[in-house]
Amino acid sequence: MAGEPQADCLFCKIVAGEVPATLVRETETTVAFRDINPQAPTHVLVIPKAHYPDVASLAAAAPQLAADVAKEAGRVAAEDGAEAYRLVFNTGSAAGQTVFHVHGHVLAGRGLQWPPG
Repeated sequence: MAGEPQADCLFCKIVAGEVPATLVRETETTVAFRDINPQAPTHVLVIPKAHYPDVASLAAAAPQLAADVAKEAGRVAAEDGAEAYRLVFNTGSAAGQTVFHVHGHVLAGRGLQWPPG
């Protein structure tokens, strides 16, 4: 069921404290932690504590929680001293999503031209 922890989800395990992560911020509804394979000097993942598979399902079921994730992304960037940042949500394996617990990538600290690469 959407919102409920999933036993086989890596990010649910991070939320539960069962898997270590380098936490950056934590609120009542979100957790932010450093990506283990950073693509920029600042590369932090911001996730809701509740399990939703992707950003569209999160926004449809819990719009305030989606807003919490976006707000925390801004706070993460500010705390890392980023004046500009990119917030990326990959949706689906063809788009690069490898963990199916919605997560926003906060990327900053280098040129972020478009298209990415």
